[in-house]
Amino acid sequence: MSADLASARLEWERAYGDLAELARDPVQGERVRLQLDAVSAELRRRVGGTFTLRELSDEYVVADRWARDVLGDQAIPGWTRTLALVEGAAFHLYARGAVDYAP
Repeated sequence: MSADLASARLEWERAYGDLAELARDPVQGERVRLQLDAVSAELRRRVGGTFTLRELSDEYVVADRWARDVLGDQAIPGWTRTLALVEGAAFHLYARGAVDYAP
């Protein structure tokens, strides 16, 4: 595994953990779940069902552009503060479906 892919995976894992912690608050939890669903749906549309971790990592590089649009369109309160966490968590969860995924 390349260093940049390993770094991205670590970033995704940390974001997922931080998002899980934030989701303990009932109000914040509902908001971040809605945001995570929106970003995950767009990620599915962009990457598809059969992909490698490298392909997923390549999409992560440009995710800021489209994730802002997706969450802005959803108008879920607070998304600007949680964008990075939601992005990383969505990629962390989606990575598990990669054809070359290994924990």
